[in-house]
Amino acid sequence: MKTVLYDYWRSSAAYRIRITLNHLGLEYQQIPVDLASGEQRQPANLARNPQGLVPTLELDDQVLTQSLAIIEYLDETRHAGLLPPTALGRARVRRIAYAIAMEIHAVCNLRVAKFAAENSNGGISMQSWMQAFIPEGLRAVERMLGEPETGRFCHGDRLGMADICLVPQIYNARRWEIPLDDMPNIRRIMANLEQIDAIRRAHPDNHQPQ
Repeated sequence: MKTVLYDYWRSSAAYRIRITLNHLGLEYQQIPVDLASGEQRQPANLARNPQGLVPTLELDDQVLTQSLAIIEYLDETRHAGLLPPTALGRARVRRIAYAIAMEIHAVCNLRVAKFAAENSNGGISMQSWMQAFIPEGLRAVERMLGEPETGRFCHGDRLGMADICLVPQIYNARRWEIPLDDMPNIRRIMANLEQIDAIRRAHPDNHQPQ
């Protein structure tokens, strides 16, 4: 069974998996699922992903969903070092990753923001929703990154799961015109991360439908 990634070019969760697969040097076939048109709710996608989401990864004769679960599976099976060797280190990396993926992203994904905008009688726009919640979440992450365990990246000097979550979230912050001036730790780490080829190749601009 070849490796197949079902994704959407602007999906933060799918972006995380593209980074991870690139970092591991794993070749994969990419099959787009158009979230904008609602393709994720069609029977074909629901059959492989009961939540009707992306990403879905077909790998090792298995069908895997949920981006952080996929990243941890790849880390364990490919010995990727995306989580530190100590329990305390793993707890810290998960804390930062979860703060992004389960707090910021959960509130600011497409379907939540769209629902809020469409049911606010004009009081909320997609952009105002994002600008209300993304900065608040990122400032908390910024404080976490002020801890001494931070290095060139979110935890030490090796690419890890927290970095893989941070990159797509900063893409979204820039997309929604959220300033990062008061977040020097995030800006410094992002400058280092954006030098990595696996991250550059995963950028949504390189996967936008033609």
